Amino acid sequence: MTLKTLIGAASVLAMTTGFAFADAHSEGKMDAKKALMDAKAAIEKAMAALGGGTMMGGASYEFPDLDGDQVTVVSWGGAYTKSQVEAYHKPFISGTGAKVVSEDYNGGLAEIKAQVEAGNVTWDIVDVELSDAVRACDEGLAEEIDMSALPDGADGTSAADDFIAGTLDVPCAVPTIVWSTIFAYDKDKMKNGPKTIADFFDTKGFPGKRGLRKSPKANLEMALMADGVAADEVYDVLSTDEGVDRAFAKLDSIKDDVVWWEAGAQPPQLLADGEVAITTAYNGRIFNAVAAEDKPFEIVWDGQVWDLDLWIIPKGAKNKDAAMEFLKFSTSTQALADQASWISYGPTRKSSAPLVASYNSKPDLKMGPQMPTAPQNFKNALQNDFEFWADNQDELNERFNAWLAN
Repeated sequence: MTLKTLIGAASVLAMTTGFAFADAHSEGKMDAKKALMDAKAAIEKAMAALGGGTMMGGASYEFPDLDGDQVTVVSWGGAYTKSQVEAYHKPFISGTGAKVVSEDYNGGLAEIKAQVEAGNVTWDIVDVELSDAVRACDEGLAEEIDMSALPDGADGTSAADDFIAGTLDVPCAVPTIVWSTIFAYDKDKMKNGPKTIADFFDTKGFPGKRGLRKSPKANLEMALMADGVAADEVYDVLSTDEGVDRAFAKLDSIKDDVVWWEAGAQPPQLLADGEVAITTAYNGRIFNAVAAEDKPFEIVWDGQVWDLDLWIIPKGAKNKDAAMEFLKFSTSTQALADQASWISYGPTRKSSAPLVASYNSKPDLKMGPQMPTAPQNFKNALQNDFEFWADNQDELNERFNAWLAN
């Protein structure tokens, strides 16, 4: 809500009151009390919007009246759920009058499947990874979503064109955030640090140990990009025996210098302890180390491998209609931009990018440049291909483990 809108509402009160009394004296047809009440309601609505963050780039979000309804929202807990509570739950409660119940889970579809099969679905909307969204849709565990019902972007762009290309392709899920695997280094220990994914593999130009996740996923893709394969050709190459050989050959070039990590908390610690000079990591982990702990880490976005989290509505959700309203609001332009002030995961709407503001507790820390989807970070980015890994995960895991053992 802008101050201009609030002043406009006040003007409506003044003008309506004046005209009401004028007409009442002259013709006796206008109810001055009703005019006052209507204008008062306009101001109260404006004030509520001002406090609740219900504006989208200058255009008001029209909430439905859901007073008495309840929505159970399930997500991953911690700082991530905190970002959703601040950006989604609170404005939604304020705008609709609904009650939002927040629950945490550890991911996967087991609990959703059990609820659906038992005919007792207690969750209304769930944050899932892309692989689980696809499976939930394929297995009939999630409601199909009418994508045409999603709100337009703040700039008037239709939702179909506003979401990042390809992210609305799952008919049972709507994406919220982009997160990515990147690599990073300590600026205090490496003054002239790496700039490209090829630099990660250049141990002569940039000496020191490398941190890599103990998994073929993302490593093979990054290896091919470092070897000169264009991002949009990586999975075509990786779908061939020669391409897989090429990726492992590139990993061979740094194998003796690798420190393997498995948990997301490890890469920042490896950097802080000086055990590695450069490491791959989840972008949010490195950002948190910088923002919350003042670590001198630098993210290199070139060659990032990005992925999505999405909302699904379990099949048979008791509060399906209210859940859909929550889904629509929480994937609107401003709501996605607001979440990005709490965590460095990028909004999936293009219209949200210019509205991303500062880190919630540090006004000078602008969040836009921290996002995987920021234009300057997204120049050479690769979306993780879920279908490729669904088809090849077991075979490539076996090859990777054998390669590690040699």
